[in-house]
Amino acid sequence: MRRRTKEQVARELPAKQEQVLEVELDPRHRRLYQRQLQRERQKVLGLLDDVDRNRFTILKSITLLRRPCLHPGLVEAEHAHLGSAKIDALLEQLGGVVGSGHRALVFSQFTGFLDQVRERLDTAGIGYAHLDGSTRDRAAVVRRFIEGAAPVFLISLKAGGFGLTLTEADYCFLLDPWWNPATEAQAVDRTHRIGQTRTVMVYRLIARDTIEEKVRALALRKAALFAGVMDEGDEFGGALDADDIRALVS
Repeated sequence: MRRRTKEQVARELPAKQEQVLEVELDPRHRRLYQRQLQRERQKVLGLLDDVDRNRFTILKSITLLRRPCLHPGLVEAEHAHLGSAKIDALLEQLGGVVGSGHRALVFSQFTGFLDQVRERLDTAGIGYAHLDGSTRDRAAVVRRFIEGAAPVFLISLKAGGFGLTLTEADYCFLLDPWWNPATEAQAVDRTHRIGQTRTVMVYRLIARDTIEEKVRALALRKAALFAGVMDEGDEFGGALDADDIRALVS
């Protein structure tokens, strides 16, 4: 079987440029992350003798490690006042994007983090549409963005990673890495598809010296495997072995 790529069937598509933006955590944020890392690392390492039996618990621990990479308040609400370097970096980028008349899609797997982004956009006076699994009138939200009522569209990866055509945007921000590069590519393809006439700029925000760097490296290393695993987004379920998990928390 031969696979036809998008580049082969849609040669008229404009270029797509991708860049990783490394984000440095605030020292207080870093200390909270390290504390969480130590706690979850010991738990995970103790479960690796039977990965298949403990897979759900391991995934829960790794997810808990990924949340403080985004915002300290996602793990411990009392630390929400510390803010998020990622949101600072995103707002800095969006200021230039919106100010230049461009439009942007912003993706995250974590709806709680998108709520934090919404608060900052409200404060900055930047209009946005918002789509996640709890959205009731999905068509109205999509229409609001398409018709130009908002320059930014916040989208949860699972709710809007496929099934949408949003070529009105030419910037795409991925706020957290996913296990499967194909899932991220599907999100970017909401705007980089037939009908797009401008170069699409894609930015991946990665917290420096955290598990996010390892998730990104692991996903790239296993890209060939992940491309063939489409179990409703649960690529973790059968793709990571004990050595992979050990590397993530080491």
